[in-house]
Amino acid sequence: MFTRSRSLALTTLTTLATAGLALAASPMTASATPGTGVSAVTLTDYTVGGTEYVLKEITVAPGGSTGWHYHPGAVSGLVRKGVLSHFDSTCASDGVYRPGQTISEASGDGYVHIGRNLGKTPLVLEVLYRNPVGQPLAVDAPNPGCSFQ
Repeated sequence: MFTRSRSLALTTLTTLATAGLALAASPMTASATPGTGVSAVTLTDYTVGGTEYVLKEITVAPGGSTGWHYHPGAVSGLVRKGVLSHFDSTCASDGVYRPGQTISEASGDGYVHIGRNLGKTPLVLEVLYRNPVGQPLAVDAPNPGCSFQ
């Protein structure tokens, strides 16, 4: 039997998954290289079969970034506050996301990327990671040659 808070967490997780918000990433507690100004709080963490579902609230300070990384599993996010500037390994912007917008990230080492807060206010994301059990949520990657971190 679920407690009220656990039931609410499960309902939230189910709603986000249904909306296509895949669990987000690396100890995005952001443990990506060299990530700066990032903090994260785990809201829920469930395992079903061979998949771990982790929902995090991630905050990136103005001028901060996740660092270069990739995810072993699928990741989706929702921008709650601020603006997310997202870049791929060619150093090109592959999206700018504002409050209410969602982002999905491909999995695997072929999709190295970085999220940056180029604004003057904190960036707050809700991120859902759908990750293979036993794998890290994110894997650090070297800067692919971009002029920014």
